[in-house]
Amino acid sequence: MSGHSKWSTIKRKKGANDAKRGKLFAKLIRAIEVAGKTGGADPNNNASLYQAISKAKSNSVPNSNIENALKRLNGDSSIGIFDEITYEGYGPSGVAILVECLTDNKNRTSSDVKATFNKYDGSTGSPGSVNYLFARKAIFQFDEYKEDIIDIAIDNNCIDIQENENGVTFEFNPSEFQKIDELFRSSEFNLVNSEIAYLPSTSINLDLNAFNKLSKLIEALEDLDDVQNVYANFDIDNKLLEEAITQ
Repeated sequence: MSGHSKWSTIKRKKGANDAKRGKLFAKLIRAIEVAGKTGGADPNNNASLYQAISKAKSNSVPNSNIENALKRLNGDSSIGIFDEITYEGYGPSGVAILVECLTDNKNRTSSDVKATFNKYDGSTGSPGSVNYLFARKAIFQFDEYKEDIIDIAIDNNCIDIQENENGVTFEFNPSEFQKIDELFRSSEFNLVNSEIAYLPSTSINLDLNAFNKLSKLIEALEDLDDVQNVYANFDIDNKLLEEAITQ
């Protein structure tokens, strides 16, 4: 299972306090509003909006919050102009990192991201320095392993299947995201996470100590107001993953 999938498993099982959940919800709602303002308020005709809504649902954003965000899209001039910016860099142990941001102040965001990399033994790089190590994939995670789930994935041109003690993760072409997301959500199985993410083509295996150092950087980046997603090309043994979850 890729580092991104393992990281999301750790976050989901550890949970988050109310303050962090509130900040996450605000970021996800912002993504919905920006996607809707850019491409229209109908998720069936706006793939970016559909993806933003799906990610919000995967992170347990209440339906009422999502519905209110969609209502605000119609004639709400208070939704500002946001730019999408991706920063690239390296963390401890030479792990490559991509940081996706939505910002209304590029200077503030650039300063915050660079300062965070420096604080946690990382460094920012120039555009193109690490993004070639990643590819966009649609991923779907389940905390259970059932043959019927596997059959659905195989019958719908799944690119890759990664099984482990924590369940199963499927990878699809990004263009298939909405179709597969609707298919899985209408099934009897509990889809715990679905999103389009950057997955690494190669990964750096970390021991628990190195992972803990890296996790401090990733958590600090994710805590920045303008950061939407953080991707890193690490991997960690499943036994160490369980230990990290219980820490």
